[in-house]
Amino acid sequence: MGPEVLRDINLHLEAGSFHFLTGPTGAGKSSLLKLLSLSHRPSRGLLTLFGKEASSLSRDELPELRRKIGVVYQEFRLLDHLTTLENVALPLRIAGVEEEQISRHVEELLDWVGLGNQVDARPPTLSGGEKQRVAIARAVINRPQLLIADEPTGSMDAEMGLRLMYLFQELNKIGTTVVVATHDLGLIRRFGYPVMYLKSGTLHHTHAEEYLQQFDRSLY
Repeated sequence: MGPEVLRDINLHLEAGSFHFLTGPTGAGKSSLLKLLSLSHRPSRGLLTLFGKEASSLSRDELPELRRKIGVVYQEFRLLDHLTTLENVALPLRIAGVEEEQISRHVEELLDWVGLGNQVDARPPTLSGGEKQRVAIARAVINRPQLLIADEPTGSMDAEMGLRLMYLFQELNKIGTTVVVATHDLGLIRRFGYPVMYLKSGTLHHTHAEEYLQQFDRSLY
């Protein structure tokens, strides 16, 4: 058993809310995101998602819960033998959506993220920013109830980063709960959503304006 990274975490995400998650390197952001995405189970305490106590679910019950969650990882986790379209279509195929609908929805989304001309490309031929956009498209294609994005705009230019944030906003408007982990103060300042920040393994909640003031004061 490794050291306890997080402790005394008290977190309640309102359905349909939007939050930034931030904090210094090593503060536990990745650990918290893994708990929220059901990649890890808590060593103690309770984790309730969609009205179910996740830590008490059997291995057979977890996949159904995970299908309600879209996750954008920093390391992309694309399947190299599949095309861009096939990677993004994967969640829909698992859910049993008809192929005609899959093609239409996936192609529309790939156009939105600027990859309409890369539908047949495979991940090894794509740049880091393009792979990130494929990963984001795959995470949002089935309109998850919870979207978790770990530094989603870190490997792309500012214009495309804003375009993807607007995509997250549109998802949020139709009911998706969104958590974006970022170090980008510009994003936090521009969009102004509530901020959760980790410090020494504990989680704190504040408004974007209050969080940013501490950085503004340090400039003087």
